[in-house]
Amino acid sequence: MTRAYRKGVLDAEGFGVEEVSDHLARPDTMVWVDLHRPDATVLGELAGELGLHELAVEDALEPHQRSKLDRYATHAFLAAYAVRFDTGRSQLSTTEVDAFIGRNWLVTVRADDEFSMEPVLARVERSPELLAVGIGFLVHSLLDEIVDGYFETVECFADYYDGVADSVFGDTPLGPDEQRRWFEMRRTLTKFYRLVAPLREALSTLVHREIDVVAPEIQPYFQDLYDHVLVVSESADSLRDLVTSLVEANLSLRDYRQNQVMKKVSSWAAIIAVPTLITGWYGMNVPYPGSQERIGVVVATTLMGLLSVGLYVIFKRRDWL
Repeated sequence: MTRAYRKGVLDAEGFGVEEVSDHLARPDTMVWVDLHRPDATVLGELAGELGLHELAVEDALEPHQRSKLDRYATHAFLAAYAVRFDTGRSQLSTTEVDAFIGRNWLVTVRADDEFSMEPVLARVERSPELLAVGIGFLVHSLLDEIVDGYFETVECFADYYDGVADSVFGDTPLGPDEQRRWFEMRRTLTKFYRLVAPLREALSTLVHREIDVVAPEIQPYFQDLYDHVLVVSESADSLRDLVTSLVEANLSLRDYRQNQVMKKVSSWAAIIAVPTLITGWYGMNVPYPGSQERIGVVVATTLMGLLSVGLYVIFKRRDWL
């Protein structure tokens, strides 16, 4: 996709990358080029047109860059990640979105088509007066769409761990499948935090206008975007602390439940041991008081009943049964 804007209004689209410099030669014109899985030839052609740094081009071609903002003599290189979260499978899908940012041009490179540029286009077309100010509003619209996905993802995590907290403190302990999913969600949350946290530094550079692409009129929008990323980052960090607390609480509750079970088993074993002891005593083949007499049966039965009931009452009062 190629689009040229003049004074914030679409002037041309669908032209070849070899015509980019021709459009940029016109006054009050900005150019946006969006590439989907480009090869080295296409990026090399654009590098010749716009003077892209070879290291930035290499970063755009290599996957798994961390979120960052690199500055070069004539442009900046931004790497960010759009995310999509599948709660059912506990999977976090990501799309790397790279951007070469010049004074009046923007080149975006997407690793796949899961992240659509249509919402970004809609944002831009709703505010031509802001687009006319400079390329900064186009960069903001791109990042704002990415950050909106972060909010949706962190809310999914928060809802999930609210349910986990209820399960942990419920009467039924977590089963093996639930604990496995819990572990997968914990690992996914850590991955999400690693994608979001570095973006704060990149946005801080844009907010403080350390590169000349953010006009004063657009700066409040980047400040608001920075605040959003900060909220998401802190929320993800808080959720990580919550997960740690839930793990500790789950282990403590597991030990507590085990102790409760052991107390009940031990209590019943003590109660059962009383009649076993008495019947074993009277069952010996030796003479004893009451042997082969009715009184012996009465005494043995009375002792078994009284002692068993006595132990039951004592254990019940101590909440062992």
